[in-house]
Amino acid sequence: MKWLLYLLLIGFTILVACIGYRPASGQTYDTERVAYYPSSKPCTRWWWFATEIRKPDIRYQLDWAKEMNFGGVEIAWIYPLYRYQDMYARKYNRHYPKDTTAQKWLSPEWSEMVAYTKMYADSIGLSCDFTFGSAWPVAGSNIAKENRTQIYGDPAFRQALTFAWTYPDTQWVINHLDSKAFDQFADPVGQALQPALEGSKSALFTDSWEIKLNATNKIWTPGFDLTFASTFGYDIIPFMEAGLDSFPDVRYDYMLHMDEYVTNGFYKPYVQKCKELGAWSRVQCLSAPADVMTLYSLVDIPETEAMLNNPNFSRIVSSSACLSSKYLVSSETFTCMYGFPATYLRQEQTADLKLVADALFAQGVNQHFYHGMPYQPKGADSIDFFATTYFGPGGSLTPELPAFNAYMEKVSGLMQRGKSYSDVAVYIPYEDGVMKGAYPPEKQRVWVWGEYELRYIHPPEEIAGYHPLWINRHFLMQAEFKNGKLVVGDAAFSTLYIDVEYMDVRTLMRILELAKEGLPVCLKRRPKQPGHLKAETYDHLITELLALRNVSGNFNAVTDHPPLIQGDSLPGYWCRVEEDGTHLLFLAQPLSTDLTYPLYSGQSLMKQSVYRKLKFTIAGKTITQNVEFKPYQSVALKIAANGKVEQIDITFIPREPVVRPREAQKMYF
Repeated sequence: MKWLLYLLLIGFTILVACIGYRPASGQTYDTERVAYYPSSKPCTRWWWFATEIRKPDIRYQLDWAKEMNFGGVEIAWIYPLYRYQDMYARKYNRHYPKDTTAQKWLSPEWSEMVAYTKMYADSIGLSCDFTFGSAWPVAGSNIAKENRTQIYGDPAFRQALTFAWTYPDTQWVINHLDSKAFDQFADPVGQALQPALEGSKSALFTDSWEIKLNATNKIWTPGFDLTFASTFGYDIIPFMEAGLDSFPDVRYDYMLHMDEYVTNGFYKPYVQKCKELGAWSRVQCLSAPADVMTLYSLVDIPETEAMLNNPNFSRIVSSSACLSSKYLVSSETFTCMYGFPATYLRQEQTADLKLVADALFAQGVNQHFYHGMPYQPKGADSIDFFATTYFGPGGSLTPELPAFNAYMEKVSGLMQRGKSYSDVAVYIPYEDGVMKGAYPPEKQRVWVWGEYELRYIHPPEEIAGYHPLWINRHFLMQAEFKNGKLVVGDAAFSTLYIDVEYMDVRTLMRILELAKEGLPVCLKRRPKQPGHLKAETYDHLITELLALRNVSGNFNAVTDHPPLIQGDSLPGYWCRVEEDGTHLLFLAQPLSTDLTYPLYSGQSLMKQSVYRKLKFTIAGKTITQNVEFKPYQSVALKIAANGKVEQIDITFIPREPVVRPREAQKMYF
């Protein structure tokens, strides 16, 4: 009887969800273009170590950043240098004695120095963002025990953060499932930052989810079991005791419920707090135990990351941005490019940087935050942050940096114009990821755990020329089918492409509804229903969907137009469309295709041109172009609605890189 009641509850919930998510007729999105930054120049993260921060040094380094053609900085507050004295001494023969001169964390003296930095940045035309809190993940010195991260089955566990500004005093990672924990963290940090948030508007940044990754199936908060039972109609405790990895269907329900907690306990309060402080929210949602496409739609500036993460993940972020009418997609760029940590630090090569940047442009990124620049007192150039590419005085990149940043500015500006091109929507395999559980060992890292993170997914090869964007249940519920298109946010799709093993019943019902309205659907295989308790109508719904004439497993049978781009060995690319129908295409240098972490030093080496014969179909007109990719060069094309093609000069010729051996990945601390 309990199961019967639950199945009735599922049906009612599905009905309410479908009705609740239906947009009102004629719903529009706010498309007013916000100028988040003074220019499209790249910015850089600026690590402030827990040392004495002095005004002359602030002016010196901001002037240096301006001279190097940066557009701004993001201040990130981290450990005192002596925290990793053994590593610095062993690897670099550098010695940092204990420093007692640092301004106390969040003190009036600290706030004064941060506010001065923002004022000076404003005066010389640089933007200045701030990491919301010290280091990562989100933690504080004031977090009560009940507001700290918890995992099931270990009442004593709390995640400590010992590389923050306050070291050796411990900061405690907050319980991201409880908004009261976030408030306890955010109130004092926001108060201390308030003077610095005057003047030009800043963004407050939070990094990717790094909450005890090997315990993702055990993240917990008091009352979770009770609300779970109320929602799903059964007791999760026996399954938690036995281990969720043995019960994929239960794990799916657990992750659905976790999604609600994470969204309402952290991400929505974070965005709201930024608004209260008069700031924008710039957020990495990577690896949060939720459907990250939806999380990214909540924030002002969605941010991706590479190279600790492969560039392909960035398409998830840029797809969410397009579907939620956000034009800016930022990236934490060049993180540990050659390996973690400190591989070939200060020996980085600009040609390799360009390879990574071009791969990200081809995934929709159009604003970069380099990772990054350490705080250097005037006259010094010996301070490093170990997990980075080095941007700062005395680095190997300095001679080429102004010209390289001019290249980044030009391409970023080009890719910020108009809206992302859309044609084929691809249903993202989030349910598959949750059902699969942990990645195999060869794909796991310290910061990578589960398939739900969607780090290695790619759109199907057969639709590569159609500029595919990912879509999830959240956006399908918002979408309308009108004038022959699936419309949501800035996107208007001709076709929905589905190739997944599992699909939520609510998604299936919505797709059936849209298909009945006329949406062409390519369903490559018959999905299965995830979740512990099944809706008896699931198979019938699929059969009904497959019976429609506009639904087929053959993509060509449901698509009546050629792709945007055709040719052998398509390069990575991204397209923006301006209001007058002009298409702006960025075609990435061939070596940037499918980059994976880590790069080897000199991977960008290219001795001769590569040619591609490509066809572009714009407004019903097909244009054939023989495209030359000169060494180290990507190509930008401007194609007008009348078919006129103009190649935009984005030439930047880096120094020829030196190929070096791959270093072993070691932990030095």
